[in-house]
Amino acid sequence: MTPSPHEAAAMARARDLAAAVLGTTSPNPAVGAVVLDADGVIAGEGATRPPGGPHAEVVALAQAGERARGGTAVVTLEPCAHTGRTGPCADALLAAGISRVLVAVPEPTELAGGGAERLRAAGVDVVLGVEQDAAERGALAGWLTGVREQRPYVIWKVAATLDGRVAAADGSSRWITGPEARAEVHRLRAGCDAVVVGSGTALADDPQLTVRDADGRDADRQPLRVVVDRRDRLPATARVLDDAAPTLVSRAGTPAELLAELFARDVRRVLLEGGPTLAAAFLRDGLVDEAVVHLAPKLLGAGRSLVDDLGITGIGSALSLSVAGLTPLGGDVQIRLHPTRHTGGSTRTGGDDVDGGS
Repeated sequence: MTPSPHEAAAMARARDLAAAVLGTTSPNPAVGAVVLDADGVIAGEGATRPPGGPHAEVVALAQAGERARGGTAVVTLEPCAHTGRTGPCADALLAAGISRVLVAVPEPTELAGGGAERLRAAGVDVVLGVEQDAAERGALAGWLTGVREQRPYVIWKVAATLDGRVAAADGSSRWITGPEARAEVHRLRAGCDAVVVGSGTALADDPQLTVRDADGRDADRQPLRVVVDRRDRLPATARVLDDAAPTLVSRAGTPAELLAELFARDVRRVLLEGGPTLAAAFLRDGLVDEAVVHLAPKLLGAGRSLVDDLGITGIGSALSLSVAGLTPLGGDVQIRLHPTRHTGGSTRTGGDDVDGGS
């Protein structure tokens, strides 16, 4: 069934609400919900609160109050039917008198499933799969990757010149991009549970890897900072070891081992900010789900490339990516991409592959 214009607009708003709480809900999914009254007017909206807090539907229903009765709930993920730290959202919708529910993504887990059936059994009109692809590509991507693959979703972020250089021949790399692109990096970090670099990047750039606001102040909530350092190269004076945010120094031997370690810590979204060596290791192993490239209109002609050897020898085997979005950032351009397949190149292990570059 095709949603009405009011319902389609509400689903887009629900996706935006979910995106706004990314980085605060793990290991729970970031869900958005909008309640329309009987006339199709927005009566309430909400997003998942941090673990232990109410789910998106409950927040939206509380805002809607009596206007929810006879209305429609538009939700990015099927309302749960189980009791965990909070009660079943399906029961909350029934108690509020909702008559119709539109869901983007059906619940993929057995534990929380059954919400749609419970609602239908009570006479509620339930439509599943409304704009499902957009929701799965959005705020739910990290959680769904965790459910399906038992690992975090990986976003590879890199800043490069027009000729694909991340550093000049003398090793200098600050600043390739302008202030707007650098501000976007902080927004990317804020939406992730962990930021990962290799020891090479930590040594070369001494980054702090915190999230800062527009005024340069540290944000209240900080993602886990992760340095992959199998050879104990990170000095005690490194800024990433300060008390501005939690830090994990990992000795994982492969990207898969690192992601397993992070998944066990309830990390569901990883921002990979390491150098060309670390990026190549993740790409070779098929563990990059999304790439965010900040491209500066500059030419260097020499220096480090944005990614090291992928084990690809012919153009026919090149790793192709689909463009998901282009956004001007001041004088630079942000390109969001998704790999259309994994490289299939040779898998390598060892510290040099994981420990990162410049």
